[in-house]
Amino acid sequence: MDDRRISAVILDLDGTLLDTEHATKNLVKELLVRYGKEVDLDKENQRPKMGHRLSTIAIVKDYDLPITPEQYSEIITPMYHEKWLQAKALPGANRLIKHLRKHGVPYALASNSRMKSIEIKVSSQKGWKEYFSVIVGSEEVKAAKPSPDIFLEAANKMGVDASCCLVIEDTMAGIKAGKAANMQVLAVPSVQIESDQYSIADHVIHSLLDFQPELWGLPPFDDWVMKALPIEPIHFKGSYENGLLQEGSDIGASDLVGQAWGVYFGWVEVDLQERLNIVVNIRWDHSCGAFRRNIQACFLNVSDGQICDQPMEVTLVGYIRGFSTKQNRSTDAQIIDQDKSIAEACLDLAAYRYYKSHA
Repeated sequence: MDDRRISAVILDLDGTLLDTEHATKNLVKELLVRYGKEVDLDKENQRPKMGHRLSTIAIVKDYDLPITPEQYSEIITPMYHEKWLQAKALPGANRLIKHLRKHGVPYALASNSRMKSIEIKVSSQKGWKEYFSVIVGSEEVKAAKPSPDIFLEAANKMGVDASCCLVIEDTMAGIKAGKAANMQVLAVPSVQIESDQYSIADHVIHSLLDFQPELWGLPPFDDWVMKALPIEPIHFKGSYENGLLQEGSDIGASDLVGQAWGVYFGWVEVDLQERLNIVVNIRWDHSCGAFRRNIQACFLNVSDGQICDQPMEVTLVGYIRGFSTKQNRSTDAQIIDQDKSIAEACLDLAAYRYYKSHA
């Protein structure tokens, strides 16, 4: 971060505000099955930010499909449209948009997607169509990210100087585009790789829940309640063993995303008969050479031995703290007594009961 005053914010869409990649994860696999082809995960993991035209050409070539890129696009585009409507906002996204709007901070949406695609994605999120008065898509500029064109056009539409803009992005292409536009850049990586890969960004955080507007000269959030933050509920299924929660194999039913880091609290339901309060420490562990989600759990009103190996549904409604992107992931802070005390106090408050009654 430097000393330039920030007067406007430019937000990426896919992977920054909206979890479209999770929603469309298996679409290419579904289409390839029709042609007797097996998906190459290594290749597909590199494609999400290529843009539709380039990825379409590459897929037809890589899998030697008996159709043209245009025909491939005609088949898969409606499939994407259907899945985009099911995509969920990422943790902290709605909070940030409403905060900027409330305080009159100019903000824009700038995406490598085409405008029609952006409109479909935004339409499924409550209020977003009205919230975003400035949207820039790939067809409105000569070159997509990592070119700075999209961000420069967004600043122009907002009527602000590019040097006064803060870009919030999840990919290297977007980060490079923001820096090339002479803007400050906050990285919120959607893919878990070594954080030093994002060193060209001005600052890196794990989640939008960790965003501190005041560090950029913007109005601070004022929605913390008793040293914790009420959040939109995060749901997932799993089982408990040896102090850890193991995610269930039904990934489609999980709200856990790559940006889920930190200490959260909520409850679990076991056999739909008993509700137990819980604090969890969610982090990504790289000790085995590849990133793997690690969920440490502490139950507040029951002994561990009573619930081992039992299937359970987890609902997280509060956020206590995040982790520094600088520290060693294998030595992230454990759940401490203060975390437990905060969770116990908060779960009795109306701010968290609201989410409890609407989960």
